[in-house]
Amino acid sequence: MDCPVPERRTVEYRDPDAKVFGEIRAAARPVILKGLLADWPAVRAGSESAMALGAHLAGFATGKPVRFIVAPPERGGMFFYGDDLTGTNFEAREAPLTELLHGLLHWMDRADPPAMAAQSLPEPVAVPGFAAANPAPAIVGSAVPRLWIGNAAVVQTHHDMFENLACAVAGRRRFILFPPSATKDLYVGPFERTLAGPLVSMVPLHAADAERWPRFADAWAAAEVADLEPGDALYIPYMWWHHVQSFDPFALLVNYWWNPEGQRRQPMQALIHAMAQIRDMPSDQRDAWRAMFDAFVFDDAAEPGAHLPQTVRGIQGRMDPQTSAAVLASLAQGMQRQR
Repeated sequence: MDCPVPERRTVEYRDPDAKVFGEIRAAARPVILKGLLADWPAVRAGSESAMALGAHLAGFATGKPVRFIVAPPERGGMFFYGDDLTGTNFEAREAPLTELLHGLLHWMDRADPPAMAAQSLPEPVAVPGFAAANPAPAIVGSAVPRLWIGNAAVVQTHHDMFENLACAVAGRRRFILFPPSATKDLYVGPFERTLAGPLVSMVPLHAADAERWPRFADAWAAAEVADLEPGDALYIPYMWWHHVQSFDPFALLVNYWWNPEGQRRQPMQALIHAMAQIRDMPSDQRDAWRAMFDAFVFDDAAEPGAHLPQTVRGIQGRMDPQTSAAVLASLAQGMQRQR
């Protein structure tokens, strides 16, 4: 499946130290970290052959079933919705990891293979010991590695509510990235029926019909492309949209998700609540609430109540985890009473 490529290319770094990576994160822009994983045994095995990498992975497999998805050849390798958007164009299966690896190797030299992918397999469950053999980069802290194993396929444009380091171990990968500001121009699919949890764009990059998706041109103008070779990593900032294409018949990517300072928050629930409570109000009332959100949520001031004595700032002040938990509990009680 041929997709167009944006003119802007993601900036590349090699061996950034902690200070430089801190500056990269503060800028909230994607960067390629060239050769970051070149010393991984898994990368060396993949450069030798698919068989060698399969053996490397199989050496850590537990024998427990893993979930993977399969799309028929006529789908062109793209995992997406079915025609009526109530289902998908792929099916989910389960098998021991060694069987999936055998299947991928079986299809490598055959014409028109099905697209196959095991997505986001947590290392401690699927391949314990892989992380000890292939140590995580220091910049991800204690984030758990997750494995993405498959063949040539396309994962539709989506975003994650995490910081993300995507590490190409075997096979070439292309990421096309869009900033969060492009969200309204990406024509987001159903909230209630996603493909794998995150929201996805409905615009197929290989067939972005300008009449059907007229605003997408603005998103494309802000897009950039990152091509990864084995051993490269891509830092994807929080909430950046990314379309992912793998080109080779045996591919492995390892990624790490984390949130700054270990924050565990549910902003998507806040968005959905606002959609339910505010979006259908009269325009003048929505304007009033937009001003309230700007003042108390989106203003860069750390404490919008800084003009008040510390003892009475309440939720206008800086909230520690205990205060935040108490506020959320109070909200939950109020919502329960409304039912």
